[in-house]
Amino acid sequence: MLIIAERINTSRKRIAEAVRGRDADFIRREAIRQTEAGAGYIDANAGTSVAHETNDLAWLTETIQSAVEVPVCVDSANPKAIEAALKVHKGDAMVNSITGEAERIAGILPLVVEHQTRVVALTMDDSGMPESADDRLRVAETLLKKLTAQGVEADRIYFDPIIRPICTNADQTRAVLDATRRIMSQFEGVHTVCGLSNVSFGLPRRNLLNRSLLALLIGAGLDTVIIDPTEPDMRSTLFAAEALVGRDEFCMRYITAEREGTLEG
Repeated sequence: MLIIAERINTSRKRIAEAVRGRDADFIRREAIRQTEAGAGYIDANAGTSVAHETNDLAWLTETIQSAVEVPVCVDSANPKAIEAALKVHKGDAMVNSITGEAERIAGILPLVVEHQTRVVALTMDDSGMPESADDRLRVAETLLKKLTAQGVEADRIYFDPIIRPICTNADQTRAVLDATRRIMSQFEGVHTVCGLSNVSFGLPRRNLLNRSLLALLIGAGLDTVIIDPTEPDMRSTLFAAEALVGRDEFCMRYITAEREGTLEG
């Protein structure tokens, strides 16, 4: 399971303060903490300040990579901000994200191709947010054709079936689980990814809901996740679920985590 660590996002008050004040030491500590918790990519999002996003995202990318060796998941809908970050990035970057919307494809796909990045592909298009698993599959198929036609290899595409809050529509979770299963079985070589935190919006004990969904999604075939890996029990749930679905040969990662004292609960 590839972990994309989500904490370096200016929607978090302390991160926003650090970015405004160019507190590089604070950002470096966050990057190190998440890497030590198992992150394979560090997500960087500076989207709360539109006027400064381009400079802020490039600064975040450089600052993170001055502290850790893992690459950055450049998180923005702004092509100029993405381009600025990719110009200073070292290694195998990921772009988060492209959609099936014509404007988003026109602005972001050329950057993915030019910089040879991995890419998160949200399963929505100009018709709006998906409601059913069929909606998600339709967009995924269209995006797969458009991306691969431009030379993006299937194993560098990470389809996001878009988690929505269960407090407003519980049926969406079933649609996401179904879409994840079908994407992983029908489109050879691709990955699936999601951010868990939307599912629990507005509800108590969000961590419990988030990690319960993580286990269900792993059972459906999810192989990449956007989470805060420092959250209590999150990695334990991941290790346990992967062992249960047969992704952890002889349960060695699970056993190793216990020996290292990193299992909780």
